[in-house]
Amino acid sequence: QVQLVESGGGLVQSGGSLRLSCAVSGDIDSLYAVGWYRQTPGNVREVIATLQTNGRANYVDFVKGRFTISRDNAENTVYLQMDSLTPEDTAIYTCNGVSVARYYWGKGIQVTVSK
Repeated sequence: QVQLVESGGGLVQSGGSLRLSCAVSGDIDSLYAVGWYRQTPGNVREVIATLQTNGRANYVDFVKGRFTISRDNAENTVYLQMDSLTPEDTAIYTCNGVSVARYYWGKGIQVTVSK
């Protein structure tokens, strides 16, 4: 089992930055990828960034150049650095971990970007 707990969300002005953290505990070595998803009201949850254990990162087009996913293995934490935020980035952001057996999810955290 793996547990994921997000932190770092909140309210930020348009053009600002936030860094989300995801504390990972449990059977960490079972994960071969971690990622961040987001969901806006009335829409399905969508992937925005993933990071494989080999260090390869992938981003959805609308966050490329603005968001950066990283992982601190010593701290068992996954980060999402978000820069140049716009009101369209307002959403619930959820941390994800993938093993061969299943997906793991955090509870999600609210990010609100004001105009």
